[in-house]
Amino acid sequence: MLTDPIADFLTRIRNAQNAGKASTFAPNSRIKIAIAEVLKNNKYISDYKVQDKKIEISFNKENIKLNLKRVSKPGQRIYVNNKNIPKVLSGMGIALLSTSEGIMTGKEAKKKNLGGELLCTVY
Repeated sequence: MLTDPIADFLTRIRNAQNAGKASTFAPNSRIKIAIAEVLKNNKYISDYKVQDKKIEISFNKENIKLNLKRVSKPGQRIYVNNKNIPKVLSGMGIALLSTSEGIMTGKEAKKKNLGGELLCTVY
């Protein structure tokens, strides 16, 4: 049993990219699909497909190296309000938040005046 499925998901993406793979698979869940949707909308991945109990993540052809860092962990949850959402690399990256309206980037959360759990940073 995994204690942190989000960290496992981010690690699978990072390891597959470092190995030069075109895509990777991970166990399926609603939060992972939401994270994949945000990554796709911000062009960090090219596509994702949900297949039965797995989710397939396809990477961009440009082979951009993703830096994914888990911030809030099961043993140490990190919550931020809309004024304390961090800027990642001076705005070049994104912070993923779990808010009352779902998973979204820090910029979207600021526009909607929302805070939440700071899941990870991507740059």
